[in-house]
Amino acid sequence: METWLLELTAQGYLHLPATLAQRYFPTDLLVVLPRGDEVWLVPLCGPAAGGLLLKQRNARGDRSVLIWEALPPDVVPGWRRAVWDATNGVLRMTLQPVAEEMA
Repeated sequence: METWLLELTAQGYLHLPATLAQRYFPTDLLVVLPRGDEVWLVPLCGPAAGGLLLKQRNARGDRSVLIWEALPPDVVPGWRRAVWDATNGVLRMTLQPVAEEMA
């Protein structure tokens, strides 16, 4: 299973690498669903479904999305592990930050 490191900023933005965004979020739209000690990022099919917009951050095509409103109040900024869950069709991101020396 492929593991990704994602950055959650102090401003509540989640940064996704271009390769991850292009592969799993081709419409640049998603929904954030809190699930216990994880957050599930669910790709959407198109703008009619609503959701949050992934915005391009740089020339590489990395994306950023503001998710702080969907997070529990005690979540701190930092790096998070995420895995693609093909069974549920979601990117599962842990709310527990990884050690900085691992990021």
